[in-house]
Amino acid sequence: MTAFQSRGWLIAALLIALSAVFPLGDGTNAISIQMVSIVYVVGVLYLGAGLQGKRFGGWLGSLLPLSFAAVVTLTMIAHSPGVAGAANWGFWLKAIGLWLAAWMMVDMIANSGDGRRTSRWRNLAPMILFGATLLLLWEWLVVGFGISPIILLPPSAIGQAVVAQANTLATDFVWTFLHEVLLGWLIGCGSGFLVALVADRVPFLRRGLLPLGNVVSALPIVGIAPIMIWWFTYDWPSKTAVVVAMTFFPMLVNTVAGLAASGSLERDLMRSYGASYWPTLVSLRLPAAMPFIFNGLKINSTLAMIGAIVAEYFDGPTIGMGFRINTQAALSQTDIVWAEIAVAMVAGSLFYGLIAVIERAVTFWHPSYRRA
Repeated sequence: MTAFQSRGWLIAALLIALSAVFPLGDGTNAISIQMVSIVYVVGVLYLGAGLQGKRFGGWLGSLLPLSFAAVVTLTMIAHSPGVAGAANWGFWLKAIGLWLAAWMMVDMIANSGDGRRTSRWRNLAPMILFGATLLLLWEWLVVGFGISPIILLPPSAIGQAVVAQANTLATDFVWTFLHEVLLGWLIGCGSGFLVALVADRVPFLRRGLLPLGNVVSALPIVGIAPIMIWWFTYDWPSKTAVVVAMTFFPMLVNTVAGLAASGSLERDLMRSYGASYWPTLVSLRLPAAMPFIFNGLKINSTLAMIGAIVAEYFDGPTIGMGFRINTQAALSQTDIVWAEIAVAMVAGSLFYGLIAVIERAVTFWHPSYRRA
């Protein structure tokens, strides 16, 4: 345990212990302040002392149940009468202390273990746990301060809306993601890649297309979306066209840059073997360009989702994630709006992650993947 982690655990324990002096909220509570504080202090001290000197896998079994119990307890306190919307110092000191303890936990997991056996878990666990702590902090702040649902919903309410509107969300997701995002991404990235190969072969075309790509990338989506609707009707093809326009030039620019990334020594070696343009392209330049190509694919995975949702704002069928967000926001149905946003966020993240996994399998030789 480092000095930073030791101080973090100590501060967390002191904050939680100090919270016993203050009330949880303005009303009476069924849970004793002193008992809750004692449980928290004992738990934090146990975690701080128990993690020291133990291996990564040894304390995980006792750490997760205790952490889960503390989180559930504080969340129940936040939603209890007299605390929800009127949380006092007793609640906020507990929340800050528990969040700081969770931060120290993530830091210890990220820096624990070595070798191949735990490296994959150490790469994944901090991301998941830190994201969970942010959601918890969001929940406690919204419920504790009693923020209006019109302004911001807690994650628990968003989760309830996702379950309640599952059929509507599934229909909108299939329409937006499969018809518009995925198809537009495939067409835009595929055409950008092919045009990049032609531009690489024809120098004057490369010099003319790249500046044009910078100009087109600066066009506002709210400006080209109505034009695409006039050209390609009000159905999904117009939204797909917006996605194609947004993803074409990033793929073109990244592919052209990647094709020029191979070293001069390698190209001279291929020429010394008598290799023509196409064997050099397939054996040397395309493999060297793969990190750039996948960079364009990952950038476009997020641009495609944004483009499709924004394009659905400009009229069209009464279906789709962008349409639902637009109409329900006008009706102040914020739970459905946030549910659609959550589905879009998860879908975009999984899409990006899938491309990143494929990238790692294809470009395993890249220096960024080499182990220390």
